[in-house]
Amino acid sequence: MKLRIEKAIYGGAGLARAEGKAVFVPFALPGELVEATIAEESKSYSTAELTEVLEPSADRRAAPCPYFGTCGGCHYQHAEYAAQVEMKRAILRETLERARVLDIPEIQALTGEPFGYRNRVRLHVEKTPFRLCYKKRNSHVNLPVDACSIAAPTLDKAIAALHREGGGLGAWAREVELFTYEAQNSLLASFWTERLKPEATRLLETCWPQLQKLLPGIVGAGVFSAERGAMTGKLLAQAGEGALTYRAAMRKYRVSLGSFFQVNRFLIDRLVDLVIGESRGNTAWDLYAGVGLFSVVLAERFGEVVAVESGGAAVRDLRENLRGTRHRIVSAETAAFLRKAVEQQQPAPDLVVVDPPRAGLGRDVTTLLGKVRARNVTYVSCDPATLSRDVAALLESGYRLAKMHLVDLFPQTFHLESVTHLTLD
Repeated sequence: MKLRIEKAIYGGAGLARAEGKAVFVPFALPGELVEATIAEESKSYSTAELTEVLEPSADRRAAPCPYFGTCGGCHYQHAEYAAQVEMKRAILRETLERARVLDIPEIQALTGEPFGYRNRVRLHVEKTPFRLCYKKRNSHVNLPVDACSIAAPTLDKAIAALHREGGGLGAWAREVELFTYEAQNSLLASFWTERLKPEATRLLETCWPQLQKLLPGIVGAGVFSAERGAMTGKLLAQAGEGALTYRAAMRKYRVSLGSFFQVNRFLIDRLVDLVIGESRGNTAWDLYAGVGLFSVVLAERFGEVVAVESGGAAVRDLRENLRGTRHRIVSAETAAFLRKAVEQQQPAPDLVVVDPPRAGLGRDVTTLLGKVRARNVTYVSCDPATLSRDVAALLESGYRLAKMHLVDLFPQTFHLESVTHLTLD
């Protein structure tokens, strides 16, 4: 069928309508006339595969990556970068409006280099023959790759080297993750295995010298248990260094194997500036603090910083990164911390920074924040739907939207980061 694409939707597709029914067409851009074939159909919408672009958008371009369209990692390489940002801005605003969020301020965009930005990549290992893989679009099928255009150059070279000569990993590793810092002259490697700890230790001891030859910048490696549903698992074995010192926002951060750190090496400094700005005061709470990307700077601006984090590896890094500052670290889930603060009637902080995972804050946390009543709340979000739900709840408790930014930490993909400032003033 022929379809006119109305707009981009979250998830990477373009939206068209056929006989009043929504049709989602991946790789189609707003305004284009396309020919598409229905792939899946439900009562309320259909998903189609793009067959031909009959009237291309002026924003359409040739994708530079040979895996684009097959690989599930990128969704927008066929669009000029400025058009990608505008699509995301429109999606963010519309998602907020659907959640009945009113008085949305102008959404300003923070952007950086659109390629080579990722400081961390994670790939699957195919055993026979040995290959490093991403997943094919909309499937669990492996796609062998020997390069990644959105990875930092050091990681791109490491992927090629492992793909070419890392065959020994195929016997025991299920996944591999590579992490580098801003200078790109050092990297950490993490592996996931189903082997038990004694065997994992022996395997890493055997392969560590080979990894050092193959990857000149490698300074450390770890092996984690491949537990179903777990992103990290238990650390079973380690060789070399267990952490990198990441320089960001004119400060140093320890980031260990298994700890999370923002992936866009070009925008970390500007993200910190955007989140904290000129904020100062007596007390700040950094919820979902991670290794302390925001806590370290907040500790310089506030009399006391309370950093709340539940991940074991991240808490250890957090302690190191906040050493010598006025702080309190709470190793707990955010909801449990807030519940206790409300029960004890702790004084409201001047600022609360929240940077939750994709699931967002949820009703419990937003309700508790409404009871805490900090004067200012800054919400760092990686999902527009959960952000909109949570912002709507916070507005109901008396907050108002002050400023909002789209922060494009994931160019070429549909993923959308944002920073929202809310206030009681």
